[in-house]
Amino acid sequence: MNDAHPAGEAARLEVRIRRKAFATTAGDRLELLRDVGFTLAHREVGVLVGPSGCGKTTMLRIVAGLERDFEGAIARPAGRIGMVFQQALLLKWRTILDNVLLPAEIVGLPLKAARARARDLLNLVGLAGYEDKYPQQLSGGMQQRTAIARAFVHDPKLILMDEPFGALDALTREQMNLEMLKIWRESGKTILFVTHSIQEAVFLGSHCAVLTAGPARMAEYFPIELPFPRTLPVKTTDEFGAYARRIYASLGLGAG
Repeated sequence: MNDAHPAGEAARLEVRIRRKAFATTAGDRLELLRDVGFTLAHREVGVLVGPSGCGKTTMLRIVAGLERDFEGAIARPAGRIGMVFQQALLLKWRTILDNVLLPAEIVGLPLKAARARARDLLNLVGLAGYEDKYPQQLSGGMQQRTAIARAFVHDPKLILMDEPFGALDALTREQMNLEMLKIWRESGKTILFVTHSIQEAVFLGSHCAVLTAGPARMAEYFPIELPFPRTLPVKTTDEFGAYARRIYASLGLGAG
């Protein structure tokens, strides 16, 4: 495994995984990923789509540096990483503001500036006025907005998002998609986003990686050339439908 940054490419994310396998209880090696690779430029949103259990979350863990037992190389943007999970995972004994501040505290940022940034982020995600509330006083969508603000508070260069809206109802999910694009435009971060939703992948992504069933291989990687900023009516266009059909076809779910 090699995490070296190629010269002059510190702002890019480059994933080159030749093989990732796990040891089973029987003593065998179960292969999960094989020959998966893509490049994501600064300020792009890459989406990963694939069947359940194909290794998307494992790939995020490899990119984050949490999984180091693999064959291949990862080059990450220089700087911190932010992560958002399917569940908000907020600390119930901390206020919303203090939950957002947690990464800044962990990395030792000056708290006065971090607190001001946390308030700005809460305003950006539509939670101004909720700073002193506790997680149990917020809806699921509001808790996930808090988790997104938390992921951005320590100014990471790369944001990894693992099906962050999968547990939300359809209408809240649509609203969160719009919120995420707004935050992305205003923050200028590079984002790698895992989803099971083909519609969500086309709506959010500047690039899409389609993975096969395990052991996951790269079925296709292509740009999504729909203009930004995107609004919900883009989903009714022929161009949007063509990208969705392309992903379905790559997954073996229908002709393109």
